[in-house]
Amino acid sequence: MNSEQFTFFWNGPFSQWYPSPFEIDGRLFINDEQFMMYSKALLFKDEDIAYKIMKSTNPKEQKALGRKVKNFNIETWSAPVGPKLPIAWSIVRKGSWNKFSQNPDLLEMLADTAGTTLVEASPYDKIWGIGLSEWDSARLTRKNWLGTNWLGEILTDVRLDLCGK
Repeated sequence: MNSEQFTFFWNGPFSQWYPSPFEIDGRLFINDEQFMMYSKALLFKDEDIAYKIMKSTNPKEQKALGRKVKNFNIETWSAPVGPKLPIAWSIVRKGSWNKFSQNPDLLEMLADTAGTTLVEASPYDKIWGIGLSEWDSARLTRKNWLGTNWLGEILTDVRLDLCGK
């Protein structure tokens, strides 16, 4: 019997694309996707793409621009910066921490998931999500997941950090 409880999401307030303005180092971001892709562009010193990402108000376009970052290197993007955590993980965690700490309504929604592991039930994403949809019964057991659920793990960690639960 599985005792672990999950909060599944794909869209909505836990999504990287959800409108959630926050500020980091004096720069305003309109959502987590913009922060992630902007940070990715800066990491690889692509200031042209970074500029375009900041001008964009559409998370789908921000993601597409992030895929065009010059000199992108998956080994660098996935390189550990802490105890086995990749740079990409630390960037998304920083964005998520700021998103929820600066938006009290979203923080309350995050706090309401206490006692569960957040899970990005994206059937398309096997890195940030689990590679299964929120309607796939296989999602209910962690060993069935096709992906790593990085985003869900980050959000669960951010909740613990900000809410203590």
